[in-house]
Amino acid sequence: MTPKTPNTPGTRWGPVTFKPRRARWTRKRLVALFVGLALTAVACGGGDDGDSSSVANTDAGSDNSDNSDNSDNSDNSGNSDDSDDSDDSNISGNSDNSDNSDGAEIELFSPTETDRPLDLSGGVTSSSEELTVVTDDPLAGLESLVGQAVAPWPTDWARRNVELDEFLLGIRVLDPRDSIRPIDTPKFEPISAATWLEDREPGALVQFNDEVRFYPLSILTRHEIVNDRFGDIPVVVTFCPLCNTAITFDARVDGQVLRFGVSGLLRKSDLVMWDDASTSLWQQITGESVVGQFAGTQLELIPTSIVSWGDALENFPDALSLSRETGSNIAYGANPYQGYSSSGTPFAFNEDIDPRFPALSRVVGVNLDDSDKAYPFELISEKKAVNDEVAGIPIAVLWGGDTADALDSNSIAEGVAIGSGIAYDRRVGDDVLTFVSLGEDLFTDSETGTTWTLLGQAIDGPLSGEQLETVQHRNEFWFAWASFFPDAPVYASA
Repeated sequence: MTPKTPNTPGTRWGPVTFKPRRARWTRKRLVALFVGLALTAVACGGGDDGDSSSVANTDAGSDNSDNSDNSDNSDNSGNSDDSDDSDDSNISGNSDNSDNSDGAEIELFSPTETDRPLDLSGGVTSSSEELTVVTDDPLAGLESLVGQAVAPWPTDWARRNVELDEFLLGIRVLDPRDSIRPIDTPKFEPISAATWLEDREPGALVQFNDEVRFYPLSILTRHEIVNDRFGDIPVVVTFCPLCNTAITFDARVDGQVLRFGVSGLLRKSDLVMWDDASTSLWQQITGESVVGQFAGTQLELIPTSIVSWGDALENFPDALSLSRETGSNIAYGANPYQGYSSSGTPFAFNEDIDPRFPALSRVVGVNLDDSDKAYPFELISEKKAVNDEVAGIPIAVLWGGDTADALDSNSIAEGVAIGSGIAYDRRVGDDVLTFVSLGEDLFTDSETGTTWTLLGQAIDGPLSGEQLETVQHRNEFWFAWASFFPDAPVYASA
């Protein structure tokens, strides 16, 4: 999100109050962060001068920038005349050519640019559980600047399940929707061709519908949302840099495909998304609609891990990687959040911080069947393999790798090593496995003696060739987990 430069800590700037007892940011570091974020919005085609004509200001998510990669994508299906529907591959889209860093021409795949129909039979049905419908002024409670920014929206503010004063304005323009522009027509290259990435660079790894895709955080930090499809299933891949949450959702609700965008609002520092069908607002960290027609509806989550490009390439050499061909003039790899994760202070977060762990330390947050549990990096990095149960499901949380921090150094590739924490179902066939670290990012199970990689592949032993199933988890910052899941248990090492 793109804040403005605040005044001195402790003073009121827009919707954000900086409290001296929490803030460790120097003015120089704040300015560097905010200027970088402003440049992101400009490079994406968004405005930053209060002129709503430079940002999306209709409920269809349209904009007026020459850099737009946004077509009429309400069904995420595209209209290419060159679509090849004769094979059985799930990579069902157009192809294009581009150059990698070595100057070699590579073929790009565009899954959304196809005439193939989407499967509308899945997804979720809208729900209004725990919904409040107000009968007085529906906008009462919004901070004044937020109220001005959202005035053009047709959102049904009377339907909600959160307090409106929890919303903060992250992008200070008249209508901030899609000032940070999502990618609506993503193009992919073979992961082996993405040589512009360094081995340590992090990305969101999605294994779904017999496909594997890698979404570099150097791109996701700049766009935050990718409206995509895996075969005939529409998905939305999201990343909130302020909370370090990479989450993928099934984009189908009530038999229709929703196109998601960046609303420009924050709640508890987390990205608030909007959809172009109803302009409802959705909390990224949970996938729940919190305001509007769909308030109370929970999107179906698709397991997503944050891993390094090198590990993804080694384990999934046939995977696809999101290309830099996004239609935006951005220097991907430069970090607009320089100094954020080492600051110790979350941005636009006005709640008390749970003191059990540092606010910007990372946890593996697992969500299974309405049960939640956190596994702090600082604890699981000691054992590297944790065997546990959540909601009666046996899981293993594995930690390792040299994955770089995407939210600190000037260059993402040069970020300090933080590793990756990944949660798996530890059942394979009829066996429930117990994992132990072998060192060097390899693991074994006590039951069969098979050797496994950090990314869940069996490479030697009786189960060689098996792949562990990833369960729903995130690598979010502790403050975000504790705020959204305050009553969830936290793993404590023995």
